[in-house]
This record gives sequence, C-alpha cells and structure tokens, in this order.
Amino acid sequence: MKFSRINGLKGQIQVPGDKSISHRSVMFGSIAQGTTEIHGYLQGADCLSTISCFQKMGISIENKGETVLVHGRGLHGLTRPDSVLDCGNSGTTTRLISGILSAQALMSR
Repeated sequence: MKFSRINGLKGQIQVPGDKSISHRSVMFGSIAQGTTEIHGYLQGADCLSTISCFQKMGISIENKGETVLVHGRGLHGLTRPDSVLDCGNSGTTTRLISGILSAQALMSR
C-alpha cells in the first residue's frame, strides 16, 4: 500500500440527529432574537417535549421533521405559560429549562 500526501480534504458529511444538541438548539433559538433554522433535529419524545415547553411560553416553532424553525423573541421574550410545562420523561429538558426560567421575569410552573 502506498500513501501520498494531500494538501486538503473537501466534502460534506451528514450526521444523525443528536439529542443533546437538539434540546439546546431549540432553547438557544427561543431566547435569541430572530429565526433559528435547525437541520437534523432529533424527533424523539424528549426533544419534542422541549419544543412543546417553549411553544407554551409563546415561542413560535415550526417542526417540519428534518428542519425546525424557531422564531425567537429575545432573552426576555418568553411569556407565562397557561398550563403546566410538561417535560415528559426528559431530564435534560427539566434541568436546562430550569436554568433559563430562573433568569426570566415571569411565573412558571
């Protein structure tokens, strides 16, 4: 086998959706100003719980399967939910959303 030196590598790869990144992308997109476009969003129950919680706090989220659009309203743009935020069985949603809510000027339950 003979190896030759190359000066670069070009191409694209596509990795499967990642739960940790999917949660965080919706959360950061929700507290950012403007639209965040997420590709490869993992459509598991835990990640869908995160979407549901932020929708209940007034964030418009379009779940188109592989692509999710989060229309963020800025750092303090969340609104008080009309019902209980149900994190389902997602410990990640529970832990991360608690940190975001602790800095908001609204009552949440």
